[in-house]
Formats: sequence, structure tokens, C-alpha cells
Amino acid sequence: MALQIGMIGTGWFSKVHADLLAAAEGVKVRAFLGTSKEKAERMALSYGAAGYGDLTEMLDTEQLDAAYVCVPPMSHGAIERELIRRRIPFLVEKPLGLDAELPRSIMTEVEETGLITSVGYHFRYQSNVDRMRELLRRQQSGMVLGRWMDGMPGVAWWRKQNGSGGQFIEQTTHLADLLRYLAGEVQEVYALYGSRVKHEQEEGVDVADVGTVTLKLESGLIANISNTCILPAGTEADGVGLAFYTDQGVLDWNPQRLCRIQPGERTEYRESTNPYQKETEAFLHALRTGDRSRIRSDYADAFKTQAVTCAALESAGTGKPVRVGYE
Repeated sequence: MALQIGMIGTGWFSKVHADLLAAAEGVKVRAFLGTSKEKAERMALSYGAAGYGDLTEMLDTEQLDAAYVCVPPMSHGAIERELIRRRIPFLVEKPLGLDAELPRSIMTEVEETGLITSVGYHFRYQSNVDRMRELLRRQQSGMVLGRWMDGMPGVAWWRKQNGSGGQFIEQTTHLADLLRYLAGEVQEVYALYGSRVKHEQEEGVDVADVGTVTLKLESGLIANISNTCILPAGTEADGVGLAFYTDQGVLDWNPQRLCRIQPGERTEYRESTNPYQKETEAFLHALRTGDRSRIRSDYADAFKTQAVTCAALESAGTGKPVRVGYE
């Protein structure tokens, strides 16, 4: 019998996931939940699914084997708690919320029930991230530099601190997560954020549009991840990446390729896999078999990334280093 999946949210990420699920064998995209029933029904039409404007109605009506939660940061909380109450496994897109407190309480509920969860840190599933992880095992890293240099997304909630949590929590979280995945846990952060351009250019912007975060890992490794959202549309720049500086040279990653730079040698590996596909396969495998080993980021692990990004926000506000609280 096909797995029955519900989609919560009607944005771009919901479509990405729904398309992959619709193409998977033994899976049925059963229902969509939107901010209005009309919006959900419009999206559901392409998948032969039902549309709902109320979570309780959808869960009461449909017998779901799992749900995908693809909502903005400020919308987390009640959705996850209701899924946990009904023992419905879920994959949730990052970030887990606006702060660390709500995800911490949800994590506790997940752990108490033993529910299968997955979180959308899809870069972990790239073949080049696998290659990078293996190479790093044979090298001594000294420093890491990360960058997320881009324009500001057009959706209104992203521009509000109480909507997105700001760029480092909503977007650059991917790099904080990859740093943890490749190099271990972060012990302390020191952040500087600023509002340089966007608050003057556009109405209603109250998130910082530039920021830099220094991170000290438990291993002693030092990292810096900087971000901005001030770039004009169409700017051609290698805007997203993470580079490890080691005793053997440089491992410079971006979503499209990995460069291995050594004395007199430069090797480039193009990314050939679809990480969303591998993420989907890992979650479906866990639903069918109970084997969670292919899931590379569950809720408890993703909470640690949330704790890092929220510690950075706290540091930017106080002007002082902040130790990351994982408990």
C-alpha cells in the first residue's frame, strides 16, 4: 500500500518536495494545507490531492503516514506539536523557528515519543560533501571561511525579524549546519550585525542586512561565516560557499562544485547528485523500515544548528561572545 503524505505549506519548497514524492514509487501525495483552502486546492490539483485550510480538519479526514512541514520560521510550533500528538512522522524545512526555546521544547516531545523526523539540511546529502568529509579525515584543518552573499528574498516575512529571524537564522543556517557536520560542535560565537542598505531602500525591513560571525569549535578550530542580502538582482558572484584551510591546502566548496587545491595541483569536482532526492529517499526508507540511519539531520541534530544561529543573534545584540547551549 502506498505511503500517504500530507504537505503543510504551499510555497516553492512544498512543490519541490511534492514533485519528488509524486515521482516516487509507492507514494501518494494525499493532501495540502494552505493559509486558505482555496490556495491549497489550487496547488493540490496537479497532484490529484485534496486541499485544506485547517490542520485539524486535514488530519482528521486523511489517514497520513507522514507530513512535510514547509512553512516560514514564524509559523512553527502548533503544527509540529499536533503531528507529535498524533504520532505522525514529519520532515520539516529549516530553520526550526525564530529562537531556540520553541525548538528545544519540540525536540523534547519528539524524543519522548521516538517519532521519525528529518530536517531539510539538504546540502548534507551532496556527493561533494561526502567527498569533502572523507578528505578532511586525512587533513588537519586550521580555519574555515564561509560566505552567503546574495540579494534579499522578495517575500514580506523574510524582511521582518519576527518573521524570518534574520539572514543567519533563516538562510546562512545551511553553512552553520555544514560546519557542524564536517568539523564538529561549536562552542562559542561572536557576531556583529548591521543595517547598511535595505532599511533605507525598502519599506518594512528590520532585519540586519550585513553580518559576520566568528565561531570557535570544541576541537579548537576557528571559523568565520559572513553574510549579506544587499546585492542587487543579477549580480554574478560566487556568493555561497565554505572553505577549509588545512595542512595540505584548501578545500573550497560551493553548491555546484568542490575545489581541492594543493601545491601545484587544482582538482575540481562538479556536483552531480540531487540532494533533495537523496533526502527524500532517506526519509521514505525510514518510514517503510524504521531504519533511520540514512537520515543525515533529524530534529535533535538540527536543534544544535538552531542553537548556534540563535547564539549568534544573541551575541550581535549584546556585543559579547556567547557560549552555545545545546541542552
